[in-house]
Amino acid sequence: MQLSHIYIDNATMQLIKDPSQFDVLLCSNLFGDILSDECAMITGSMGMLPSASLNEAGFGLFEPAGGSAPDIAGQNIANPVAQILSLSLLLRYSLNADEAADSIERAISRALEQGYRTKDLAGDGPSGQHR
Repeated sequence: MQLSHIYIDNATMQLIKDPSQFDVLLCSNLFGDILSDECAMITGSMGMLPSASLNEAGFGLFEPAGGSAPDIAGQNIANPVAQILSLSLLLRYSLNADEAADSIERAISRALEQGYRTKDLAGDGPSGQHR
């Protein structure tokens, strides 16, 4: 693993320029919050980005980076990908269940490759009707 230290202004520019150069971003809460929002928009939606706040032992809080989105509850438009990928992070980093995490990540990739989209990614219409 290669470790690099960069200033936050350069990190924001590098994320826009070539996000594939990063595997992991480790930063303070303030900068992590800013960069996670930027990363979410690079993926196309806040609904795509999982989040993990870990302690030294690998235990922590796993949640969608965009929060729970109570404002869209019951409208059939929520994107569940970030929540599902947050479970994958929990399996991988707290429970050492890499095989289960890999399986979840493959399933998400297959669904997206097959064209399944929620409203935030596909536009108008209820969730489940985009393909």
